[in-house]
Amino acid sequence: MWDLLPRSVCLAAEGGLRPLCRLALAAAFVVCLPATAAPPRHVVKDPYYGDSLFYFFQQRYFTSITDLMTSQHFGRLPHHAEEAELLRGGLYLSYGMHREAGEIFARLIEKSATPQVRDRAWYYLAKIRYQRDLPGQAEEALGHVGGNLPPELEEDRALLQANLLMARGAYAEAAKALQGLAGNPRAATYVRYNLGVALIKSGDAEKGTALLDQIGQAPAEGEEMLSLRDKANVALGLTALQNNSPERARTYLERVRLSGMLANKALLGFGWAAAALKQPKDALVPWTELAKRGTSDAAVLEAKLAVPYAMGELGAYAQSLELYNDAIGVFERERVSLDESIGAIRSGKLLDGLLERNPGEEEMGWFLDIDRLPPLPHAEHLAPVLARHDFQEAFKNYRDLLLLSKNLQQWEEKLGIYGDMLTTRRQAFAERVPQVRGRASAAGLDALERRRDDLTRELTWAEAHSNVYAFTDPEEQKLAQRLERAHALLDLLGDAPQLQTERERYRRAAGALTWRLTQEYPERLWEAKKRIRELDVELGEARERDTALAQAQREEPAHFEQFAARIAQLDWRIRSLRPQVAELMRDQQHYIQELAVAELEHQKEQLATFATQARFAVARIYDRANVGKAPDVQPGEPARGP
Repeated sequence: MWDLLPRSVCLAAEGGLRPLCRLALAAAFVVCLPATAAPPRHVVKDPYYGDSLFYFFQQRYFTSITDLMTSQHFGRLPHHAEEAELLRGGLYLSYGMHREAGEIFARLIEKSATPQVRDRAWYYLAKIRYQRDLPGQAEEALGHVGGNLPPELEEDRALLQANLLMARGAYAEAAKALQGLAGNPRAATYVRYNLGVALIKSGDAEKGTALLDQIGQAPAEGEEMLSLRDKANVALGLTALQNNSPERARTYLERVRLSGMLANKALLGFGWAAAALKQPKDALVPWTELAKRGTSDAAVLEAKLAVPYAMGELGAYAQSLELYNDAIGVFERERVSLDESIGAIRSGKLLDGLLERNPGEEEMGWFLDIDRLPPLPHAEHLAPVLARHDFQEAFKNYRDLLLLSKNLQQWEEKLGIYGDMLTTRRQAFAERVPQVRGRASAAGLDALERRRDDLTRELTWAEAHSNVYAFTDPEEQKLAQRLERAHALLDLLGDAPQLQTERERYRRAAGALTWRLTQEYPERLWEAKKRIRELDVELGEARERDTALAQAQREEPAHFEQFAARIAQLDWRIRSLRPQVAELMRDQQHYIQELAVAELEHQKEQLATFATQARFAVARIYDRANVGKAPDVQPGEPARGP
């Protein structure tokens, strides 16, 4: 009755529930953020780190962590080494791998983090471990937290510590831890609720009851706070019943909403309070209403016994007998339905149905919540077990294994593609490299280099002698040759006076050519040197490519063999991992199915108990009828309490 709130509620802080993925996000970046409210501008210097962050903020955690670990393996994150490790720790947390994350936190946070950052990191780790139902390890992590948490987290830390203490039965210590916070008028309702539970469990029932009574009467907004108020009132009412205070029990139970999750327990308890006050007619009102509801709830099944019990108290033995027989029929039908549900679960339909109705995001992993029942016969029987923390965690683990199996299958297919690519590349290399080298040999790199050397020497001689005619183009060379022939002809004809005009024309033409070549000499000399330099670069590149090709021709086959060996190694590793993952999936499937079956078997045991009580009641009514006596003691009173 005085059970703790679900972890998703107990861990709420700052006035409301938080999705658990925020914890991993905070833990992943806890070193990057100061204790102040405004985070600094953070510059990503390594592109590969930014790539991992991109996938992280897309909530593609599996891609993010594989990308990050690959970058770490190849040393691609020199500027963000520690941040990358903490991000990896946060991603481990996103898949519930708290031990690996704890090792990273212990190694890095203690090494370089400030006290404020260290405390927040251990606090988030403790919270995750508690969510994973590991109270001992959560306490160990919480023990590392000093006094440097920000005020908005300090209340949540105390609440977490109190829940851990109550989980191991240290209620007095839990009450002491919560009392300081409860004195704050702005303290969260969860703090006061858990303090009330701790006080009652530690023996101070008066103070605990008063505190829970305040919660039970306080105005509430939203389904979360309304449900918490109902829980407080139901707990108070059932405790009052156990303490033989039915009037107080009715006061508490009247506050519970008829449409809330705890309405069935409240109706059942309210009826027992009226019965304890010897008011069976008043008890019939809530019990009759409860008996009309779905029979998947144990409180409704008990109401099937409580209604004929009240009829007997009123002296309506015939109606009581009829209702007991009806109840036996209901119990038998429920037993058959439970057997059908158990058969469907063991045939594998449970997980298939859950995955179909709750697909979630592809890489969300641990953060998936189950909010839809599978399409099974009598699926309403599964609602209690699906709401259990251990079942939720087991199903998330199964989904992670399923995701891992799909990834291994995809990588096995990709390795086949890589093998084909390697074969194609090896064949193309073997065919094309000799052809390329053959063309290089045909071009005669050695001859080209000798020709370059000759041109360099000619250029050096022309520059040294300022030979303007060394840089003439074909047209200018033709013109110079004509002038040379004209000069030779004039020399052959001698100094005849009638040739004076031709000699003058020759002089002017030769002078004009020489003058133009002289004017353009610096530019042409610079252009020639530039082209020699370009020729040097191109010949050097050609020589380097030829050398690289020769080296590749010698070494690349070995690289191909290394790639082939790496592909074969990865293929073997994947092929060896797939059976292991498949076996783990089968084990996890069996574990999940047995969790569900165990819950349904427990429901069957309850049904058997109720059916036995109903049959004893029917038998007693018949026995007393046979001796002609009305029963002086009401037969078959059902066990009280939900």
